[in-house]
Amino acid sequence: MTTLVINASIRGEESVSRALSHKLAQKLGSKIIERDLTTTNYFINADSFAAAGVPEEERTPEQQEGDVIKLADALIDELQKANHIIIGAPVYNFGPPASLKAWADLVARAGTTFRYTENGPEGLLDGKKAYIMAVSGGVPIGSDMDFMSPWLKFFLGFLGITDVEMITADGIMGQDGEEKIKAAHDSIEKLVA
Repeated sequence: MTTLVINASIRGEESVSRALSHKLAQKLGSKIIERDLTTTNYFINADSFAAAGVPEEERTPEQQEGDVIKLADALIDELQKANHIIIGAPVYNFGPPASLKAWADLVARAGTTFRYTENGPEGLLDGKKAYIMAVSGGVPIGSDMDFMSPWLKFFLGFLGITDVEMITADGIMGQDGEEKIKAAHDSIEKLVA
């Protein structure tokens, strides 16, 4: 079993979502692949979009050497190898961090992670389990102000990952913040017990 841990928090060692992701990964006890989205700032562009539509063996030398397409290939490979995907997803300004959205843009590849059918798009990454460590300073997860968690669950489903577990620590900058963080840690203990 392989667990892919994707972290999008800019807070480093102080990050609650990173701590939760790390704890769950350790509890799952499988091979761990770690991806820190804050250290890679590549965004999809016209060249990488064009290269993604070409089979790897048919890409031009320029397309093969592009940093963005190389990163996209690596991110997709990580997703394909993983049995479990843990996403440390803080809420920034009511939505996902830009790095998490950039990751989504790079891994959504027609013919590889999803395909078009006569009935609409179909995800190709089925049979995987995802865990979202949703953390916010003030936005209640699942409220009308939360644009991160419904988007992320929808996006994972678009890729075929429909078995999604959400662990939340929301409003941690307000009253009872430490208790909310502890409750999220307790949820992991119960989940893996």
